[in-house]
Amino acid sequence: MKVGGVPYRTIWLDADGARVAIIDQTKLPHRFEIVHLATVDEAARAILTMQVRGAPLIGVTAAYGVALAMRADASDAALADAVQLLGRQRPTAVNLRWALEEMRRHLAGIAPSGRAEAAFAHAARLADDDAAMCKAIGENGLRLIADIAARKGLGEAVNVLTHCNAGWLACVDWGTATSPIYHAHDAGLAVHVWVDETRPRNQGAALTAFELGSHGVPHTLVADNAGGHLMQRGQVDLVIVGTDRVTAAGDVANKIGTYLKALAAKDTGVPFYVALPHSTIDWTLDDGMRIPIEERSGDEVLKLAGRTAAGEVHQFEIAPEGCRAANPAFDVTPARLVTGLITERGICAASREGLLQLYPGGQAAA
Repeated sequence: MKVGGVPYRTIWLDADGARVAIIDQTKLPHRFEIVHLATVDEAARAILTMQVRGAPLIGVTAAYGVALAMRADASDAALADAVQLLGRQRPTAVNLRWALEEMRRHLAGIAPSGRAEAAFAHAARLADDDAAMCKAIGENGLRLIADIAARKGLGEAVNVLTHCNAGWLACVDWGTATSPIYHAHDAGLAVHVWVDETRPRNQGAALTAFELGSHGVPHTLVADNAGGHLMQRGQVDLVIVGTDRVTAAGDVANKIGTYLKALAAKDTGVPFYVALPHSTIDWTLDDGMRIPIEERSGDEVLKLAGRTAAGEVHQFEIAPEGCRAANPAFDVTPARLVTGLITERGICAASREGLLQLYPGGQAAA
């Protein structure tokens, strides 16, 4: 996707092959900066501090982190250490575990002398696969927007509400929840996006609004609590969100606040869809309440980053001194509240039966 008219991915290997380049998402939307990762520790830190975030991108970054580790030490012990280090940085997103297992399995049968080259090649393949899957998600989800557009009439915009950032900044390219939106926009359909600000990290305001604006997609930023109000008044045609983990039964873990959007959508009859690649499905879990929920620092609730009138970026305290804050990063939306799942293979019901229609062998088919 484009920033300032220039096409970017969120992660790539430098031309010299020595370092991995990422967009530092903690600096957006006020500064667009590229950071270079040279070690597995730097890759782990980028995941933990959310310089990279979004389940698919976390997985690809971890894959490149393994490759960086193999360049320094390609022994079996170093491979195990890298997988363990990277795997404990973010507990909720299943893509992280999936990508690390992909790397471990791929490298296990390769002699240490060839592991670094093989690791970088496989990480690049995972990145390309993610971009291709997100493109396919968009193509499959496009028909949902096109159907609504046909019912609304010529030129009337389809209003889509999304939560957090499940855009190309959360993936390698295209995004999950935003991919159908980009495809609709590029196809000439009138589409407008209600962008939840998404407290506490404001990923909607900082990231989704940034990338939609960069690509020219009409959008309006709203407070998180405005979503239900908009749905009641018929101003939302469709909700599309992303996810960090989907159980085999169709329960969905996503950024905190997603559950409330699903409840409002159910009450008002607004379709609520979740977009994901197969790597986000956790075939080992049936109950969403068993998904580990990451508890992040209370500082994310107590402080906000912002730009002053002079153009300086600062962090501001918004609560009384000494105030305590809880910060669960995700919540779980039960499958019964989900209209459907948009995947790279098509759209299905949020259920084991629905998923198995697209992935007949479960984990093996994925």
